[in-house]
Amino acid sequence: MTKLLALGLLTLTACTAPAPESTDPATSETATPAESTPAETDTAGEQPSAELGGTLRVISHDSFTLSDGMLDQFQQETGVKVERIEAGDAGEMLNRLILTKQAPLADVVYGLDNSMLPRAQAEDLLTPYRSPALDSVPEEYRLDEDGLLNTVDYGVVALNYDRAAWDETGLPLPGTLDQLNDPEYASNLVIPSPATSSPGLAFLLATVNELGEEGAWAWWNEAETNGMKIVGGWSDAYYTEFTRAGGAYPLVLSYGSSPAAEVFFAEGYDPAKIPSESPTANLFIPGTTALQLEGVGILKGSENEAAARAFVDWMLSEKVQADIPTNMWVYPAVEGTKLDPVFALAEETDVAPFEAELTEDPQALIDAWVENVQRK
Repeated sequence: MTKLLALGLLTLTACTAPAPESTDPATSETATPAESTPAETDTAGEQPSAELGGTLRVISHDSFTLSDGMLDQFQQETGVKVERIEAGDAGEMLNRLILTKQAPLADVVYGLDNSMLPRAQAEDLLTPYRSPALDSVPEEYRLDEDGLLNTVDYGVVALNYDRAAWDETGLPLPGTLDQLNDPEYASNLVIPSPATSSPGLAFLLATVNELGEEGAWAWWNEAETNGMKIVGGWSDAYYTEFTRAGGAYPLVLSYGSSPAAEVFFAEGYDPAKIPSESPTANLFIPGTTALQLEGVGILKGSENEAAARAFVDWMLSEKVQADIPTNMWVYPAVEGTKLDPVFALAEETDVAPFEAELTEDPQALIDAWVENVQRK
């Protein structure tokens, strides 16, 4: 797997990695994955019965992407018609689920993560269902043993830099948060907002973990004063403001797997000829990285719970787990899933666990950030 340590209930949720903007895949990262072989049989067991039928409403963040035909296969195997509901970033999706919980928008949700699970629990949004396939997910990556959310994938939120554009600045790379909010560095940095973006929330949690709340508010305010740009979401940061997309900022908050995605989507990519480096690289500064665990779960009030259970199992099946990495640029949760060779360009790092108190109420931190940073 990777050398990442469990973050308990840590950070945020689903964003994406650098792929064509039409794909907007959810990225993640973390350590250099070891070569492994897929399980010999589907980890979720036998295929669901084709007698299930009915309609299944699946709500997700916008970065939920699988290969063409994958959802069609699920529909053919089960007789279930799938209706997709794209709900923006994961934070936006959670807010919509809370506002509509008396009349649920969907039967099953994908893309809530470890930073959002406490609020989903407090709002009583989910019905427990523990997929048998969860036994194939390492314990440290399981969001919830009762199955409120079954872990589908994981990754690390991390700073990325554009190698060529950074060289043009003539600056050494920053190595600490204190350096990062200096004018010469902050003016080169774009961050998605913690209030509307899962990677932004992860970054916020990381800074609070490193500096404490008061220290974090001071850091954010100084960095913003010194030129750091805060935008609505990951796509805005990576596909508009980052220099790789023609923007003005060579340093962006993204995922550890983003450098691998840059190579995968380059013209003429050949898995047999992986280059020695990507045009972008990770910058693992203490206080800026966070482990993200994304899951799938059944919404309370589901109108088709049998199909919802089948979908949860399917998301942890061998074929879907193998399809996830080069579509959403996160690591598959099921141990032994084979990765494309390009993931060797996703650098290795250790992420220490946060204290449980930090992750008990992420929304309170978002509210405090809005009050102490955004409104100042």
